[in-house]
Parts: sequence; structure tokens; C-alpha cells
Amino acid sequence: MRIAICPGSFDPVTRGHLDIIERASKLFDKLIVLVVVNPNKNPMFSTDERVEFLKRATAHIDNVEVDSYYGLLANYAAKVGACTLIKGLRAVTDFEYEFQQALSNKKLNRELETMFMTTDANYMYLSSSIVKQIAEFGGDVRDLLPPPIYEDVVARLGKK
Repeated sequence: MRIAICPGSFDPVTRGHLDIIERASKLFDKLIVLVVVNPNKNPMFSTDERVEFLKRATAHIDNVEVDSYYGLLANYAAKVGACTLIKGLRAVTDFEYEFQQALSNKKLNRELETMFMTTDANYMYLSSSIVKQIAEFGGDVRDLLPPPIYEDVVARLGKK
């Protein structure tokens, strides 16, 4: 079985994330969408909330599993038997950081490959940070979020 991991903070998951997840799920037997807990970030949504949002947003994809992890991604990949990390790229600015991460993960786990997928042109500008900023100031984010989580995200951000 070919297992891939699509890691991220997903704070919250956007339609851009979902585009990458849907396309990557067609390439592997199983795709684990992994909420990676980063101690250097201060997320708006808890790890459990982000996992729940992802489960609802990906419920239509049969071979997707959602999990969370605190630790080295290369170790998690070895633990679950994953062969590939899926990383979405919006622009050239994403590549330098992601390339450095790919080399680090390969050093830690020689069996682990990283596959870069470019996002759909409709989502090149889209990030969780932009969604949060627009929503906090009352802007319409309906087209930026997966429908199953839209109400929850707007309700939370509207209270800030």
C-alpha cells in the first residue's frame, strides 16, 4: 500500500488546501492529512478543532485519513509506513522553505520522498492567514473555505 502524508497547520483548512488534498488522494492508496503541532506557532483553532474541520472537509474522499502529531515529521512517516510527503506550493516564495524541509526530512528518513504540487491558479494567493484576516474584518470568505466548516470558522473569527 502506497501511503502519503499531506502535513500542515491547517489553521483553518482552506479551499486551496482542499484542492491539493483532493488531487493528491488520487495518486496514493491512502493519504494522511496531518495537523502538525508547531510549538513556534500560536494557532487560532485548537489541534482538535483543526482535525475535526479536516475530517468534515475531506469526508467525501474515501482514502483520506486525518491525524495530528507533535514531533518530527520524518519519524511520523516511518511510524505509519508513508513513502511520500505532499507539499503544496503557491508561489516561488514557498519553494525555498519547503525545499529546505524536504532535504531535512530526507536526511532523517532516507526512504521518504517529498512531492511538490502547485496549487490551482484560483488559490495562488490563498492562505489561512489571509482567510483569518478577511473574516476578522467582516469580509466574505465563503469562496475561500470548504462549505462544511464555513459557519464554524466565521462564527469564531467574527467574535474576535
